[in-house]
Amino acid sequence: MRALGLDLGTKRIGLAVSDGTGSMASPLVVIERSGDVDADRRRIASIAVEEEAETVVLGLPLNMSGTAGPAAAEACAEAGALGVLLAPVPVVLWDERLTTVAADRSMRAASRKRAPERRRSVDMVAAAVMLQSWLDAQV
Repeated sequence: MRALGLDLGTKRIGLAVSDGTGSMASPLVVIERSGDVDADRRRIASIAVEEEAETVVLGLPLNMSGTAGPAAAEACAEAGALGVLLAPVPVVLWDERLTTVAADRSMRAASRKRAPERRRSVDMVAAAVMLQSWLDAQV
């Protein structure tokens, strides 16, 4: 099963994709927010079609206590809107706590990229970390 992972941010959206067997996630691309929510959603939908995604996994930013705050409510609303646009492809929510931290640490350890360069790609790596967590839970 091919899945597309989304890490929604206020400035950027990180995307990751699984391999065809649904066992390994890889960073795909970062979309800079355009200021037009509908255009951003259409771009995500286009990528989902291009990547032949059978499921879209959207990161759910829960508080460290596991409770849902305003950001989680926004993610739920976004999942609903994307679900309508992407139907019949299901959009599922998955806990994304600490994925950006894990992605940034991994990128720091793997390279000597400067902070501005890391910031531009950390969102897609975070999407891959989140998507991999979801894939691992499916077996």
